[in-house]
Amino acid sequence: MQKPEPPVIESFTFVFSWRRFLLHCAIMGVCVLLGLMTWYFGKPHSVRFYETKSEKQLATSIAPDINMALDTRSSVAVKESQPLQVELFKGNVYFDIKKSATHRLEVRVGNAIIKNTGTRFSIRMQKDGSNHIAFADGHVKIQVASGVYQINAHEQADFDDASISKHSFIIERDIAPWHSDQ
Repeated sequence: MQKPEPPVIESFTFVFSWRRFLLHCAIMGVCVLLGLMTWYFGKPHSVRFYETKSEKQLATSIAPDINMALDTRSSVAVKESQPLQVELFKGNVYFDIKKSATHRLEVRVGNAIIKNTGTRFSIRMQKDGSNHIAFADGHVKIQVASGVYQINAHEQADFDDASISKHSFIIERDIAPWHSDQ
């Protein structure tokens, strides 16, 4: 009988190559970048929609110390962020913000941005594209295309995406007449 031949063991010699090393680093870098992008973009923003029908009004708390009331046929979206972002789509909205929550609300009406530094105000979106804001306490800053304007307590103004008009004084009961009926 013949003796079996011992298995042949090939020796492997590792040869370092910069090209191979950089290729593997590039592949790992792309994988890490894709992982970070998935983590960052994968978290959906929390958006809540509020809408009222023709006979109902809605009063709700949208955040601690921030209350909102919607008139009939009104709709808004509330996006959880810092500051809290509210977008008015149609109708009338009234905000009652406690002093501890000032600077924590931003309202978008079309391309106009209203930054809250006050406590009670209402916004009315009109069908002709203009909007109306009336303020009870504190003040707000309205950012439109022509600049930033400040509306103080017991004042009202009409605004659109470009400018502010009809800035005048107002009495308390005219701030949100539909809301005071509740």
